[in-house]
Amino acid sequence: MTRKIKDQLRSARWFAPDDLRSFGHRSRLMQLGYGEEDFMGKPLIGILNTWSEINSCHSHFRERAQDVKRGVLQAGGFALEMPALSVDESFTKPTSMLYRNMLAMETEEMIRSHPFDGVVLMGGCDKTTPGLVMGAITAGIPMIYLPAGPMLRGHYAGRILGSGSDAWKFWDERRAGKISDAEWLGVQGGIARSAGTCMTMGTASTMTAIADAMGLTLPGASSIPAPDAGHQRMSAECGRRIVDMVWEDLGPERIITEGAVRNAATVAMATGCSTNAVVHLIAMARRAGVDFTLDDLDELGRTTPLIANVRPSGQDYLMEDFFYAGGLRALMKRLEDRLDTSCLTVTGRTMGENLDGAEVYNDDVIRPLSNPVYAEGSLAVLRGNLAPSGAVIKPAACDPKFHVHEGPALVFDSYPEMKEAVNDPDLDVTPDHVMVLRNAGPLGGPGFPEWGMLPIPTALVKQGHRDMLRISDARMSGTSYGACVLHVAPESYVGGPLALLKTGDTVRLDLPNRRLDMLVEEDELDRRRAAWIRPDPRFQRGWGWMFSNHVTQADTGCDFDYLERGHGPAAGEPDIF
Repeated sequence: MTRKIKDQLRSARWFAPDDLRSFGHRSRLMQLGYGEEDFMGKPLIGILNTWSEINSCHSHFRERAQDVKRGVLQAGGFALEMPALSVDESFTKPTSMLYRNMLAMETEEMIRSHPFDGVVLMGGCDKTTPGLVMGAITAGIPMIYLPAGPMLRGHYAGRILGSGSDAWKFWDERRAGKISDAEWLGVQGGIARSAGTCMTMGTASTMTAIADAMGLTLPGASSIPAPDAGHQRMSAECGRRIVDMVWEDLGPERIITEGAVRNAATVAMATGCSTNAVVHLIAMARRAGVDFTLDDLDELGRTTPLIANVRPSGQDYLMEDFFYAGGLRALMKRLEDRLDTSCLTVTGRTMGENLDGAEVYNDDVIRPLSNPVYAEGSLAVLRGNLAPSGAVIKPAACDPKFHVHEGPALVFDSYPEMKEAVNDPDLDVTPDHVMVLRNAGPLGGPGFPEWGMLPIPTALVKQGHRDMLRISDARMSGTSYGACVLHVAPESYVGGPLALLKTGDTVRLDLPNRRLDMLVEEDELDRRRAAWIRPDPRFQRGWGWMFSNHVTQADTGCDFDYLERGHGPAAGEPDIF
């Protein structure tokens, strides 16, 4: 393998020349207390850290950045930490998805405009993984992803709790009058007990597993719990490895291939992944110039068994159990015959070499292929006259009786309207109704919020019902569950067929045949289409205006049209120094 020499370092353009601009660059680093012996002729590693005091998923990242620096120094590099937008799902309204592309743009531009030879990307909470990776793919320099890791199991009154999933379940019981104030407070304090991301197989664990399976992390790094000492050791190893990646000139274009993307999708299906994986994986693939579509995902979903018995698709275990059972390397070892093991990874070795020696230590947590949690994969893609460009459902996480279902629509035009209705104890609704929320997609939400797990109406909850068919152009949390059809495209806000549906129309879901239809005559739909009036724009200025004018639909990843690979080359580095 040909290795770079010092003069070929990207950072040498900033520091090596004997000219006025480089004098300024060197003097400013000396102003920060560094001597030339610290940075001259060494790979400069940018640590892009999404730590913030309001992002509990990343509350340990302030310390982990120091672990990364330790590793960079051990390998003979020079590290500088820079803050990156911390898009957390817990507090950001209407949704952090509105800002994923902002993080991607920030990442690309920070790398492009600064003298980094390589970067360590520190993320974990849902949108930080795709945002950081999308930007780094386009920037094109060596990068390694450091996942935040899942938090510890939740506990309350002798019960193990899973973040998100158990919150929804206990909330339904509270609405049914079966949970006291004291119990509700106990659950609130016990469901999230440490730093780290949701410990269910939600969007955070899904996306870090995808980065891992794509070859962008150290092998198995996505499974390590955030508080585990192994997480600190992994962080230091990221620092050591990125220095070698710089000398090897191992950039993302050599790692993120069609095979790597298909590996990531296959592993996602086997883990019981979040439905959000669809949007993010497609966006990441398109940034890398890989043509990966909803149909590709559905094909893999039909043939990949779900073998991770982790909530919400699994019944019994959480991410901590998954780690003790062998973690992602062990799951991938079981899938080895279905993977392209020749794919190169950030280790400089192939995926197959990284899987050598991986073992499963608990066959109930990581099931054998002969005894899956669910015979097919986690996700299915639907099409029909309600979703001509596609919609997504998570079959393993809903009651099988809804896999084929026909019922009258109960349509809501906004989240507040829906929320008021479901809390009405006298709402005229039956378990056979199909609840529909529209104007909740990328443009209509705005930002594609996680509203798709529509709450079961109080009247039905009190009768003991806990699932019903729900359809929307929204997303839902990866910790959610139920018979929820999501990401209906095109969305209703732009005139997609969902905008034409009326309360009382019959809706039919046929999961085995991947169909989602409204049983309405075409001439009647033509009349409704002619009468439809597009809603007013959500934004008149700022980021929201930019988002609204350039975001693509769910089926193509919700990236900005001018950032996708086919739109043109990256801006490149500044010519003026």
